[in-house]
Order: sequence, then C-alpha cells, then structure tokens
Amino acid sequence: MQNSHIIRDFDQAIAALRAEVLGMAAKARFNLERAVQALLERNTELANAVIADDDDVDDAERKIDQLGLDLLVRYHPVATDLRLVISSMKISMNLERISDHATNIAKRAKKMAANQELPDATLIEPLYTLADHLLRDAISSYSDRNAELGASLHARDKELDRMYKAATATYGGRLEQSTGRSEDYLHLILVSRSLERVGDLATNIGEDAVFLDNARDLRHESNRSLEQGG
Repeated sequence: MQNSHIIRDFDQAIAALRAEVLGMAAKARFNLERAVQALLERNTELANAVIADDDDVDDAERKIDQLGLDLLVRYHPVATDLRLVISSMKISMNLERISDHATNIAKRAKKMAANQELPDATLIEPLYTLADHLLRDAISSYSDRNAELGASLHARDKELDRMYKAATATYGGRLEQSTGRSEDYLHLILVSRSLERVGDLATNIGEDAVFLDNARDLRHESNRSLEQGG
C-alpha cells in the first residue's frame, strides 16, 4: 500500500514537471512571436508587454529547477525517469535564454519605433518564421518523445545560419550606405543574431529530446565526428 502511494506521488511529480516545461515553452514562444510583431508593427505597448512577461519565464525556470531537484532527492529516479528530470531542467535553461532573446528584440523594437519606419525591417520575417518552426518542433520532440524530430533540427538549423549570414550582409551593406539610419540597421543586425541564436537553442532542446528518448548524446557524437574528420 505504501509502495503504491509512493509510485502515485512520483508519477504526479513527473507529470507536474513535464507540464511546467511545456507551459514555459509556450510562454517563451509567445514572447518571441510578440517581440517580432512589435518590431514589424512598431508597437511599443506590445514590446513593453514582452519585456514585463519575461519575469514569468524566469519564475518558471526556477520552479522547474526546484521540481527537478525535489524529484532527484526524494525519489532517486533511474533510467528514463532520470533522463526526463535532467532533460527537463536543461530544456528550461534553453527556454529562458530564448525568452531573453525575445526581450532583447522587444527592447530594440521600442528604440526603432521612435524613428521613421524602415522598410528593410521586413527582411527579418523569414528568419523569424524558420526560427519559430525550429522552436515549435523542438518542443514537440520533447512532448511527443520524438527523437527523430529532435535529431532533424541540427541540419535544418544550417538553413537559418545561411539566412542569418545573408541578412547580416544586406544590413551591413545598408549600414555603410545609410545616412542617419545606422543605429536602426545595427538594431536589425542584432535582432537577426538573436533569431539565429533561437535556432541554436531550439537545436539544443531537440538534442535533449533525443537524449530523453534513447539516451543518445548527439553533442558528443558530433564532437567525435569532428575529431575523426580532423
């Protein structure tokens, strides 16, 4: 009887941890969406909302860390359950960083909104779309225990890297030619960089999902491949 009670409590704690991660993921993705919208629509109020709501994501990370630690101390999970705790805590760290990038974009959106509209700002839309798709699929790879989807993100992130380099080259060229808009083009370069980093962080989440599902560490496998190739 006591054993079944412990198992029920453990299952509930695991479910609570997973639910917190998915809730945090939804908040981080929503913050990113609104930050880019604020930039493109020159919406200062929306940018302010993103900046304020980043505190909720920080709180979620702290809660997930506490839940994870409590699980480790109270139940000493092993195998898949242990991987779930570790992966969840690592994913929450990446989600917190994604929300930080959303906040940075929102702050730059506020600064750009104070100036005349810059049509070249729309060049970030394809970067955001791909970054958001990577993030969406990273979250799905965790929630659905889909290692194949998680592993696919690394190759897809290369396209985001290519788009980032192209956008940076375009904005860099405008920066050299512009009269009085240098600051805005610099903001756009840094926004593009934030979106590129979101892709990297989404890839990290996908790698954690692979580790959760089948205990493979793709980062170590990549390092070995590089060493052998060298």
